[in-house]
Amino acid sequence: MHRNEIDIITLGCSKNLVDAERLMRRLEAAGYRCVHDSAHPQGEIAVINTCGFIGDAKEESINTILAFGDRKRRGELKKLYVMGCLSERYRADLEAEMPEVDRYFGKFDYMDLVGELLNNRPSTICIPPYERVITTPKHYAYLKISEGCNRYCSYCAIPLITGRHRSLPMDELLQEARWLATQGVSEVNVIAQDLSAYGTDIYGTHKLPELVERMSDIKGINWIRLHYTYPTDFPIDLLRVMRERDNVCKYLDIALQHSSDHILSLMRRHITAAEQEELIRTIRKDVPNIYLRTTLMVGHPGETEEDFENLKDFTRRMRFERMGCFAYSHEEGTWSYNHYTDDVPEEVKQRRVDELMSIQETIAAEVAEQSIGKRIKVMVDREEGDYFVCRTEWDSPEVDCEVLLKRSDKTTSVHVGTLQDVTITGSENFDLYATIV
Repeated sequence: MHRNEIDIITLGCSKNLVDAERLMRRLEAAGYRCVHDSAHPQGEIAVINTCGFIGDAKEESINTILAFGDRKRRGELKKLYVMGCLSERYRADLEAEMPEVDRYFGKFDYMDLVGELLNNRPSTICIPPYERVITTPKHYAYLKISEGCNRYCSYCAIPLITGRHRSLPMDELLQEARWLATQGVSEVNVIAQDLSAYGTDIYGTHKLPELVERMSDIKGINWIRLHYTYPTDFPIDLLRVMRERDNVCKYLDIALQHSSDHILSLMRRHITAAEQEELIRTIRKDVPNIYLRTTLMVGHPGETEEDFENLKDFTRRMRFERMGCFAYSHEEGTWSYNHYTDDVPEEVKQRRVDELMSIQETIAAEVAEQSIGKRIKVMVDREEGDYFVCRTEWDSPEVDCEVLLKRSDKTTSVHVGTLQDVTITGSENFDLYATIV
């Protein structure tokens, strides 16, 4: 047990990671040493930053709390704290069922943990709100531009956890982006529950295009990547910015969920299948060579085999370069939970996930093969064995494809965190192989 050391364990999405990084900066200013996601935690204090989105994520969070609770009972841990989405949603239940946790914090009061550790003494810590400990490789980071969501899709618990959509002021975000650049960050991954709605609450209009355009002027930022846009009321002027600005990646993460009008209506997505397809055509026309990442859901209440066949056909026709699929989870408190019966058996859900991903694997392999022989710029992420592991502008950290660059006499000037021109020489599964230009 290491005195004054705090183990921070972050579960779930990159939005949770940003919260953890902000907390770590303030804890370190208070005199603690923070260790993030250690494989062998040894601190006298542990903070678990939980996810509460769907069943599997909740189970992982609960199992992690139980494991650290066992450590505390064995005397290997003095204090255990829990924060994040799970405790925001189920705080009272967790307090009753897991009293070994010293205190629970939610999504919005987690900074009170600093005062808790200081025994509520007045804090003299004065840190700009944008400063944080960057736990990702130092050349890329995430920038969270809003919190919450107003969409209220039938299946989604996010509004129950995070509340209504709240944009952060643009000047504050640009200040944070400039600070990230001073820390050596050259790739900024812009994230939110709903990027499309950015600015509508505080400026009365879509401001994502202006934010991205102004961010692209910041010296030192080589790549800007956009995650989690919503198709309904999409800010079309964003496409102009993506087309005109070289450092805005030709990559767009837009969660579509389904293609059947029947299911889109049940999901309360406020868009038709025809409108979705028209938006996809517009995006591809206005931003040549763009790669689209989407997420699709199977097994929503009421989904028939006909609906699923429609979704398979849609996947084949749209040929998304990047795609994920997950099975519907019947989450208490959502519209679906209150109004629908979870009527698709689990084995049917899993079969549909497997079938859809099999289609996507074929598409992804064909997309990868089309890159062979091309000269492409890549970001060098890390060194691993005989290779530099890189990414193209069409690949987000940790979730997309990688480019393996073999070490050779020609790669002596290659360094982690730099952009390099390579020639793609081959593909295998979802990854590419390359040589230095």
